Amino acid sequence: MQNARIHLAEAPQDARDAVIRERQNGFIAKLKDDPAIGLSTTVTTGRVEEGLACTVRQGKFETVTDLGRGMGGDAAGPSPSFHARAAIVGCVAMAVKMLAAREGYAFRSVEVAVETDIDDGGLFGLAGTPAAPIETRVNIAVESDEDETVIHEIVDRALAMDIWYLALRDAQKVVPELTVIR
Repeated sequence: MQNARIHLAEAPQDARDAVIRERQNGFIAKLKDDPAIGLSTTVTTGRVEEGLACTVRQGKFETVTDLGRGMGGDAAGPSPSFHARAAIVGCVAMAVKMLAAREGYAFRSVEVAVETDIDDGGLFGLAGTPAAPIETRVNIAVESDEDETVIHEIVDRALAMDIWYLALRDAQKVVPELTVIR
């Protein structure tokens, strides 16, 4: 399998897009036959012990988040907000690229930048300061020779289906649960 990954990653852009299209269309066909296979629950866990560094795990993957020294951390890893923005950047870029590839359009690259305005006073509960971001901008640049109308249409449709872009944009039900261990 490792050799297949290397080979596929080195394939020309149009060959990679063909693989993306084939795999997605195969999965879409399965979803149409059995919509229940599209339902899942993902569990990601994190644990902070000494200091503020948090070891985060999901399946076979692990990362560390931390805060900088000015916030009391050790800068042992990027901040949680880095990972939140990274999730949106990656999800939007991939969603645009995969939709274009699935529909046979050649997008040489998709670059996404997320800019978030925050006031750290909210993090510390200072009166009148929102803890939530003030504004977030998602900037998307597509490198392609396709018609500009097509590019706009693909990006708009991809955003309307993008899980983490929608999680950022739309309110959702979030259910906190607390367990006290003594």
